[in-house]
Amino acid sequence: MKYISNYIIILVMLTALSLKAQERPFTALDSVYLTDSKLKEFSTGRNLTVLSDTILRRNRPLLTNTLNFNTPIYFKENGLGMVSSPSFRGTTASQTAVLWNGININSQLNGQLDFNTVDAGAYSEIAVRGGGGSVVYGTGAIGGSVHLNMRLTYEDQLTHNLFLQYGSYNTQDARYNLNLGTKKWSLNLALTRNSSDNDFELPNGRNNLNGDFENTALNVGLGFKINSKNSIRIFSELFDGERHFSITRASETKTKYQDLNSKNLLEWEHSFGSFKGIARAAYLEEFYKYFANIDSEVYSFGKAKTFITKYDLSYKISDRLKLNSVLTNTTTSGFGSSFGDNDRSIFAAALLLKHQLANDFNYELGIRKEQTENYDSPFLFSFGATKALNDFFSLNINVSRNFRIPTYNDLYWETGGNLDLLPEKSLQGQLGAVFNFNSIQLNLTGYYNSITDMIRWLPGAGGIWSPSNVDEVEIYGLESALSWSKNFNKEHRISFNSTYAYTVSENKQTGNQLIYVPFHKATASVDYIYKKINAALQYLYVGEVFTRSDNNSRYNLDAYNVGNFSLGYSFGKKAQYELGARVNNFLNTEYQSVESRWMPGRNFNIYLNLKL
Repeated sequence: MKYISNYIIILVMLTALSLKAQERPFTALDSVYLTDSKLKEFSTGRNLTVLSDTILRRNRPLLTNTLNFNTPIYFKENGLGMVSSPSFRGTTASQTAVLWNGININSQLNGQLDFNTVDAGAYSEIAVRGGGGSVVYGTGAIGGSVHLNMRLTYEDQLTHNLFLQYGSYNTQDARYNLNLGTKKWSLNLALTRNSSDNDFELPNGRNNLNGDFENTALNVGLGFKINSKNSIRIFSELFDGERHFSITRASETKTKYQDLNSKNLLEWEHSFGSFKGIARAAYLEEFYKYFANIDSEVYSFGKAKTFITKYDLSYKISDRLKLNSVLTNTTTSGFGSSFGDNDRSIFAAALLLKHQLANDFNYELGIRKEQTENYDSPFLFSFGATKALNDFFSLNINVSRNFRIPTYNDLYWETGGNLDLLPEKSLQGQLGAVFNFNSIQLNLTGYYNSITDMIRWLPGAGGIWSPSNVDEVEIYGLESALSWSKNFNKEHRISFNSTYAYTVSENKQTGNQLIYVPFHKATASVDYIYKKINAALQYLYVGEVFTRSDNNSRYNLDAYNVGNFSLGYSFGKKAQYELGARVNNFLNTEYQSVESRWMPGRNFNIYLNLKL
């Protein structure tokens, strides 16, 4: 088995492996509306991957698993379902922006999103964009961005989709989606529920202790076409979750963590002549409770209320030239047991230009500046271009300056917060090539990123930890991707998708690789359909990682290979039914992505998918 695994790794690397979804992922249909319009309009010169509905159902419901097996993003996961933080192109967890219907939802408290508090089944579309995006999306978009979108379809429709899954460790997954509408209005509703005892066996023979979790998410999108020039849309989401954090020894005190997050967005789109405007008002609320002793009612907490107003005005100068201005005001009120009661307000102005200079050449420009009393905001810019050299080969380039603002914890933590912090700054560039030949697409991207004023918490006088702008990081690497599909005799269809990332992320002062950033990561999947039978094989390889800043090899986490296999059968005529089963980690690999936090061995689940 070891030789087979090594052969697969070499094959994936040599073939320079993007998902099939990296082909042009958007189709211009008047009946379909995607609220994050900037994702398709201003991604020139960047890698963009859209995950299909099939991919979302194939993986565990939490977003970590979906992205880990299908994108170059590496995840540091404190056990299945526990705290999960990404490293996108060698950056830290707070340097990956997460957008909900175009609104930045990174936590105001710690600057990042825990990807195990997001149920992938609650969204119509999940997209991943590599490279800097702060000009469009603001703070945190340094390594890349993840986009969680709800799609509204204006057509006569009434569809129901119920997905039920049950597996090892009493793991339960239920997802219900409703699409209802006419040519004048559209309703999209998604309700998900996920829970698990999560008591899998550890390599030492004991079971995972205190690892159970449960969460419920409701996501609603509602749109109205008032007339040909005016439409209104409302999006709302509620997430309620509770996790008991796993412990490594039975003698440890059991803890738990509760999340209650809500998001609400109101949009009014209007057009007049060559102008189109979108006025947005969003209200976000995040609230957590941490119980240091699960048997006690005493807890620490943090809460942030954020109100965002945004006006997006575009002017179509010609069929080939478009100008776009965006004004945004963000006001946050945060309070908690460890950082008191503090408010901050940020105003941002951005100007974007998109130009098709020729049929085979597109470019875009963007600038952004923010104003706040809390820190000095840098001037941001971006430039991207794509040139098609012939029918099967094109080049793209992107250069940008990006940033991440200090968080509430950084600024206001009562035993070490630093009000004099500067934003982290990033200057980066990437050069890519795309090859298309028949049903094969190969995507290669090389990138460089220099980050300054990195915020790091260090012990100071009296042993009190405090953040300061001390680190500089140099990052460079290669992302490559391959997709292929073919039909045989109209009854057989096979497709192959894979990604590979080589990442060097070094502290400029020490020359050491950042902790929990692997040099190598690869994914691969093979899908086969024959009449009503479908089978899928997934593969994940993660190279060894350092867990100490001095890169002491004694504490490295070993490289690992994980494979999943699923088999399904579809039946029914008017309604569509699919019954299937999966084997997760069929190699029964013993692995961990965080020191002393083991992941499950071989486990199973069965599923039923109903489309009415």
